[in-house]
Amino acid sequence: MLTAGSAAPDFILPGTDGEVVREYMLAEHTRDGPVVLAFYLFDFNEACTELLRALRDDDGVGGRDGVTVLGVSRDSAFSHRALAREHDLPFPLLSDSDGAVAERYGVRLDELAGHRDVCNRAVFVVDTATTVRYAWAADDPEGRPDLDEVRAALDDL
Repeated sequence: MLTAGSAAPDFILPGTDGEVVREYMLAEHTRDGPVVLAFYLFDFNEACTELLRALRDDDGVGGRDGVTVLGVSRDSAFSHRALAREHDLPFPLLSDSDGAVAERYGVRLDELAGHRDVCNRAVFVVDTATTVRYAWAADDPEGRPDLDEVRAALDDL
């Protein structure tokens, strides 16, 4: 897994803001400010949905001016659109359909509960120089990051 101080690999992935499906590039967002990159297992998985809602609701993370949150999983942009609409998620959800981005970030799981090649739940804070400033990955499928640590990483920027 990438660690703090590592260069964050750029990517272009299809995704949705809940309405339009289009391509998203990490570099287009880091030009505007830091990015909180949240990998998650599956759309509509209770623990994953809780993480995305927590990022949405936290004023020091998803509600902070100048910070972009991007969610990433292997599910399709069309499934993402349904999740974003149902839970009023104001940030893009991206589809890493072949797992290549999760692999580059070191958070691809070979197997989980009979599902092959899924994204582990992980959170990275990436600064405007595309350097990872915070990195966390779940040790178990129910794990959640400490949002105080995410806020602290953003405060340091």
